[in-house]
Amino acid sequence: MLLFRAEEDVVQWCEQTNRPRGALLTLEQIWALSQAWYGNRMSPHFRGRSAAEAEQIFASLGLNDPFWRYYS
Repeated sequence: MLLFRAEEDVVQWCEQTNRPRGALLTLEQIWALSQAWYGNRMSPHFRGRSAAEAEQIFASLGLNDPFWRYYS
């Protein structure tokens, strides 16, 4: 995950590094995702997530575009 100040900075970075543009999230979305993703990692009952569970977390946060889909 990389943080940028503006979308123009993302475009410039992609051009300079010859990488495709990924998903863009606001800081609020990043915070919500980090809480959902890491909130229970220290629990002794944590067992990891299946692809379906990961996609469910993404969908619950409105992250529905193809970037967030799991492809095996």
